[in-house]
Amino acid sequence: MAGGCAITGIGSYVPQRVLTNADLEKIVDTTDDWITSRTGIRERRMAAENEHTSTMGIAAAQIALERAGVEAADLDLIIVATITPDMPFPATACIVQQELGATKAAAFDLEAACTGFLYALEISRQFIDNGMYQNVLVIGAEKLSSIIDWKDRNTCVLFGDGAGAAVLQSRADSRGVLATRLGSDGSKADILAMPGGGCRQPATVDSVNERIHFLKMEGKEVFKNAVNAMTGAAKEVLERSGAGIEDIKCVIPHQANQRIISAVGERLGTRDDQVFVNLHKYGNTSAASVAIALDEAVSTGIIEQGDLILIIAFGAGLTWGATVLEW
Repeated sequence: MAGGCAITGIGSYVPQRVLTNADLEKIVDTTDDWITSRTGIRERRMAAENEHTSTMGIAAAQIALERAGVEAADLDLIIVATITPDMPFPATACIVQQELGATKAAAFDLEAACTGFLYALEISRQFIDNGMYQNVLVIGAEKLSSIIDWKDRNTCVLFGDGAGAAVLQSRADSRGVLATRLGSDGSKADILAMPGGGCRQPATVDSVNERIHFLKMEGKEVFKNAVNAMTGAAKEVLERSGAGIEDIKCVIPHQANQRIISAVGERLGTRDDQVFVNLHKYGNTSAASVAIALDEAVSTGIIEQGDLILIIAFGAGLTWGATVLEW
């Protein structure tokens, strides 16, 4: 009997440099109390100049590969989910492929913002379930510090850098991914975006001076849409998987804002000990967020083999998604 598509190795990487709320008080008009009370974030990690989305992704991938017992040369596919690629092209996944020595792997980038890791997981599952590939590496990695406007106190306090990676394979002894729901709403694309840098508004002296090459966000609208979308997607995958919220050992929500996490948990009826939060340490790392959180939950023994996990994410696009899987 064929097994499910399971995560057989997980890994993460965060840069060494810590940027605290106290540090931010010296940069913009804000306070530690203001940031903590409104977001739950106390510090975040900032990549060094010589650290890029690819290098952080590679570091996380090497850990995941070792834990899975898979050689890079045996990988069939590499997907990198990111909104901060090393460059517009070639794909950051191709740079990762070269550096890892994954000579036979196909490689491409995926851009679904903070939901990118879940989108990449589902694409990987399809390739594995249909028998096309056996060993797939999924990476969520971001150097968000490169697109943050450090003069905008409403956004610069929220984000951090980092990477998470997972190896997916078919396993006879695990049901793996049980259900996934992905969604999007392009009518609200403008509430969370980086307007400049693409073909619509390429880089010019004027565009740089107008600061449109930085992330822009309408916080209240993002909050409202995030809570509704994440709650709806979570309820749908629970129903599809046949699990109730009480059956879930660990809920891994996108680590964007403690108020969002609490609101979603309240609507789903979670217990406090069910929801994993590391937001206070890393801030919002976009596509890396749920991957880093999943790695920490596994590494600290919160998640063990056979446990049911609910992962929920929301991001620019708008995009959202939820997955129930058996570890």
